[in-house]
Amino acid sequence: MSIINKINSPADLKRVSRSDLPVLASEIRKIIVEVVSKNGGHLASSLGAVELAIAIHYVFNTPDDKIIWDVGHQSYAHKLLTGRREQFHTLRKLDGISGFTRMSESPYDAFSTGHSSTSISAGLGIACAKRLKKDTSKVVAIIGDGSMTAGIAYEGMNQAGDIHKNLIVILNDNDMSIARNVGALSSCLSRTFSTKYLQDLRKELGVFLKSVPKIGEDIYQFAKRSKESFKTFITPGILFEAFNFEYFGPIDGHKLDHLIDILNNIKDIDEPVLLHVTTKKGKGYPPAEKNPVYFHGVGSFDVKTGNCSSSKKSIPTYTEVFGDAMVKLAKEDQKIIAVTAAMPEGTGLTKFASTYPDRFFDVGIAEQHGITFAAGMATEGFKPVVAIYSTFLQRAYDQIVHDVCIEALPVVFAIDRGGIVGEDGPTHHGLFDFSYLRSLPNMVVMAPKDENELCRMLTTALSHNGPISFRYPRGTGRDVKIDDIFTPIPIGKGEVLKEGDDILILAIGESVCEALSAHKMLAEQGISATIVNCRFIKPLDADLICTLAKKIPRLITVEENVRQGGFGSAVLECLNDKGITDFSLERMGMPDIFVEHGPQDFLRTKYGIDVSAIVSTAKKLL
Repeated sequence: MSIINKINSPADLKRVSRSDLPVLASEIRKIIVEVVSKNGGHLASSLGAVELAIAIHYVFNTPDDKIIWDVGHQSYAHKLLTGRREQFHTLRKLDGISGFTRMSESPYDAFSTGHSSTSISAGLGIACAKRLKKDTSKVVAIIGDGSMTAGIAYEGMNQAGDIHKNLIVILNDNDMSIARNVGALSSCLSRTFSTKYLQDLRKELGVFLKSVPKIGEDIYQFAKRSKESFKTFITPGILFEAFNFEYFGPIDGHKLDHLIDILNNIKDIDEPVLLHVTTKKGKGYPPAEKNPVYFHGVGSFDVKTGNCSSSKKSIPTYTEVFGDAMVKLAKEDQKIIAVTAAMPEGTGLTKFASTYPDRFFDVGIAEQHGITFAAGMATEGFKPVVAIYSTFLQRAYDQIVHDVCIEALPVVFAIDRGGIVGEDGPTHHGLFDFSYLRSLPNMVVMAPKDENELCRMLTTALSHNGPISFRYPRGTGRDVKIDDIFTPIPIGKGEVLKEGDDILILAIGESVCEALSAHKMLAEQGISATIVNCRFIKPLDADLICTLAKKIPRLITVEENVRQGGFGSAVLECLNDKGITDFSLERMGMPDIFVEHGPQDFLRTKYGIDVSAIVSTAKKLL
């Protein structure tokens, strides 16, 4: 019988002999590869953290000791070791276990995750709460090196070092976040190994210097500052020790004996500790080791070859269309700049980066910095296009308000993954951007009905002298012909696609095609509908909407966004402001909940924003 089949909790793991743990690691990797090959998921990062998960649960007393996995997409081994082995085949499936850690899923998941760089702050909060409760159990935060490019990680470290709470931070250094890491930090992490002996030597030398009468403290402080001092030679973690963390490492994150020994040595240190481990993303599965970027977040694939198991789609994705349009337009305009936050592949900008490297900027997992950086470029006459997923743009809301909108700077927001995203669940659905952007003065908010209109909106945005955004969905386009020349769309102008007298359907973005399909089904039932592609949430085409509403007082608005403050709300406000009161309106959109993970089409059906729901709503209004 395999070792993993005997493990239903960390207590079972502790009964496994240390000599058998490498075999267990191999079994875990095999299960992860098999399940992700069918379900899709974050493969490479989880494969790289297998030994780390085993060592942590072998040493610490979970769930009393709290383990926080930053982002959570490296936690698959953790799930297998904490009672979810039999459910693991449901990973990322509807009603199955999440691809990230979830407090509601298991007591072993100390914090719900999905976005990066939160583990240190959350861990410190838990550690402070434990101390107030006189609870002596441990708190461990595992953070990837890519997550260390975000400012919140240092905000957490800064407070932890100041109040000296008992917190262990494990830096999982694999030289990558999603793409290759960028910035000065990645080179800073490549230091020589610091053994316990050298750590002790540094401490003893520091105590000795401080003990020198009268001048000892001054000598000690000088030594700490000097580039030629013992600290530079002995302590590779000078950055982390500046935050008052005890630094250990870097050590090989795949050597289980070494990992277990050092975790046992540091777990009782009553001050902030940072353990620096180096791992290989995709470890144990050659295709993922060779191409960790592709296997970071992957769909189903053939285990033997690593090739995508589905046939290559001839229809390009919205992301690909955006990337191609950026390259085309940048050839004609030297002022166009592309900015992304650690996702050149995910946002379709790799071709732009290789074609115009001087005009491409990857800021790392630092969305806040990226927005303000783009605002700075805009002040110098450039046209920055910031390509970020809807869910991640939320992290930079103040920068959008304060650094872009107040001065109406011409920053373009290309918002990928708008609407329902799918199997990554509530942390990744882009269901709020209509609401959180349309309330901002000076901001224009658009959404295209298809990939050709996406190209036209990009051109519109680049010709607009102020903040402007357009959002587009995950997945393939509608296979429409893309114009050779992208003509701008007049700001705030919608278009009537179909005419009918019985019902008025106002749609935006992805929902327009659903509305057109509903028009056909309604016509077959003798119901005529006017379909409007509104294109703009802000400014709305008030003249068009109000004129039609007076003629057809039965209205439906359709959007792939929460109803609160979204497109439907904007239409209601518009009608009210224009004094139109004689109408009936149904707002179709997402309810006041966080939407779970599941297939995109299924979720659209479940929450009533697909073709059949539009037809049913129209018949109800009539």
